[in-house]
Amino acid sequence: MRIFDNPSISAALVCGMLAFTLAGCGERNSPAAKSTDVTPPVAAQQIAPADATPAKAAATPKADPDADLAAKVKAAFASDPQLKMLPIDVRASNGAVTLYGTADSTKLRDKAIHTAETVDGVKSVSANLPIVRGS
Repeated sequence: MRIFDNPSISAALVCGMLAFTLAGCGERNSPAAKSTDVTPPVAAQQIAPADATPAKAAATPKADPDADLAAKVKAAFASDPQLKMLPIDVRASNGAVTLYGTADSTKLRDKAIHTAETVDGVKSVSANLPIVRGS
């Protein structure tokens, strides 16, 4: 005789498995579920002095003057209707500005050089701007 052929044994096995399964669904008292009032150690309660600088201010990187100067020159080009269409990249190093790209004409190349020279902080301008018609 097989065990599962007897209805009372089959019912007892099913009830036992059901009870075992439901036992896992009950309320658990895990440490995360408990609400306890824990006071942090005294060292953690110390208040920072009033003159301390915030962590954000200390972590803020200083501005790159070369990147700022290049951005000023690009802004000057963007404000000019003729120069804003030219594919010119600007690099700066200690006040020396180099222009890379192309210009449609000698007139526009000279205008780009003159515009870069007039930006505050520019000490010299080097133009690597070949003339390419339709650029």
